[in-house]
Amino acid sequence: MNKWVLTATAAALLAAMAGCNSGSSSDDADEPTPPSPPPVATPQSLSLSLLGRHSAGEFGVSAAEIPAFDPVNQQIFVVNALSGAVDIIDARDLANPVLIDTLTADDIAPGAVVNSIAYRDGLLAVAIEASPKTSPGFAAIYDATSLERLSLTQVGAQPDMLTFTPDGRYLLVANEGEPSDNYAVDPEGSVTVIQLDGSNITRIDTARFSAFNSQKQALIDSGVRIFGPNATVAQDMEPEYITVSADNTTAWVALQENNALAKLDIASASFTDIMPLGYKDHGVAGNGIDASDTDGVIDIRTWQGVVGMYHPDSISSYSVAGETYIVTANEGDARAWGEDNQAYWDGDASQGFVEEIRLKHLVHRNGFNRRVGDDMPPQLNALAAGALLNPDVFGYCGALAGEPGDCRADDVLGRLTVSWVDGYRKDEDGNPVMFDTNGNPNPAGDRLMYDQIFAFGARSFAIWDEDGNLVWDSADQIEQFIASDACMAGAERDIPCKDFFNSNHSDGNGFDNRSDNKGPEPEGVALGQLGDKTFAFIGLERMGGIMTYDISNPAAPVFVDYINTREDFMLDPETNLVAVGDLGPEGIVFVPAAQSPNGEALVIVGNEVSGTTVIYQIDQQL
Repeated sequence: MNKWVLTATAAALLAAMAGCNSGSSSDDADEPTPPSPPPVATPQSLSLSLLGRHSAGEFGVSAAEIPAFDPVNQQIFVVNALSGAVDIIDARDLANPVLIDTLTADDIAPGAVVNSIAYRDGLLAVAIEASPKTSPGFAAIYDATSLERLSLTQVGAQPDMLTFTPDGRYLLVANEGEPSDNYAVDPEGSVTVIQLDGSNITRIDTARFSAFNSQKQALIDSGVRIFGPNATVAQDMEPEYITVSADNTTAWVALQENNALAKLDIASASFTDIMPLGYKDHGVAGNGIDASDTDGVIDIRTWQGVVGMYHPDSISSYSVAGETYIVTANEGDARAWGEDNQAYWDGDASQGFVEEIRLKHLVHRNGFNRRVGDDMPPQLNALAAGALLNPDVFGYCGALAGEPGDCRADDVLGRLTVSWVDGYRKDEDGNPVMFDTNGNPNPAGDRLMYDQIFAFGARSFAIWDEDGNLVWDSADQIEQFIASDACMAGAERDIPCKDFFNSNHSDGNGFDNRSDNKGPEPEGVALGQLGDKTFAFIGLERMGGIMTYDISNPAAPVFVDYINTREDFMLDPETNLVAVGDLGPEGIVFVPAAQSPNGEALVIVGNEVSGTTVIYQIDQQL
């Protein structure tokens, strides 16, 4: 508790005592009132500048993922997935953060690893995945100063994220419940609701999706993606991230692979709704994407018949005029289990389930058998012998009846990674309508007909109301900005982004090499209040860097700043990690000025690919 709270409490107590004493002196009445904290100024604009970084010295092994900041001890906690632990970094000198300790989960269960952390009021909550990941995991609470473990709770399978409610009364744990690689075990997704009195646990409940099992078809018809092999609704839901309303009553849970949000009533630990997010129409002006990684040019354009699945990873929320809005980073994520098992690709469907495929391998006129042993999912091959594109939709790129034309060319849509489980024509019972090789409907045919193509991610961030209705989406702004002359990377902002458009971590000089697969891949999001304005900080996993938007008006956010502290796109990061800089932002945390070691608001980022924890200062233009 800070000095102001102690002083105010003491003053209130003295005032109450004085009211009960008719003999109070005039000195009591003249007791000075503690000054109110000065108002926080509202910036006209802002920019981020690099203050310091800590490097784990490891490339591509998730050595820095999710950060949390402890303002009392002025230290940063960061998940080091490489070691399965939490690194503790002294941040008193922001320019020179230093590793001072490590918190491991070795004593909790054999093979246990840390997935996520959250900090509040001197407590550090840790999400711990068991081995195997399909077994129940754990949530532990530690004293942030002494690192003494205060409690340990068994939770659902694969606790992937956790958060305190704003009032600290609950700890919510998102149990993702991913299947085993061969899909032989598919645990239910859930949210564990832990009620707290300080650090003491007073109640533990689990919010499950089993009540929705009987509504499976209705949910599918509404747009919720439920498609795991033989999965119930409860098994298919995979909670990824949680955000909580300001009044502590409601939580929203990102169901990434399901392309949906779930609404959770916290007090009853029950899900009240599963809300499909719909799909982003890449055929609409302003929603264009660059779909090819081999054409050698930046080509952001619209594509009729192609839609993006929002598939949010990180989410956050804020209030405006008493209404709650949810902000999502629309990364995209395919279900791809067993993809490293050759037996699966050779045709053994019991060894996994992979939903992604390149469009040109999906709609080749010679059918699916030519790709068996390479990249043909056996579940798709069992469904039909091949697939066609609806010429009424895709005629613009040359599709004819029975012939995909130029649509499958590498410089058109051929290289785009898509999902085969969505978009083909079905009858009223959900069974595929079959076509012959000439594109004619024929019950004896063996071809699917794709009326829509579903791509992964929306290459954007979006704002939704509390019922899952889209309020605003950044459309194609992120790709357009990276392609523009205005975008400059490097701490000194002296590297033209467009020269390394949609590049990848390991191959920064691989111009355009992520255009076929989720583009810049927005993944992390944190919100910060500065005066009367709310800002969103969006991390781009692939291109790298943090985009800042003023989202004070949820219906009309304004782009403010972009910083990307990748310092060299030409060097091989595996052998030149220090010189290359920061790659792959994952977790982001906002630190208000009142809690910051230097009195300035900060943004702290865990970069999973470069293994760096980076501290940015928010430079406000008042």
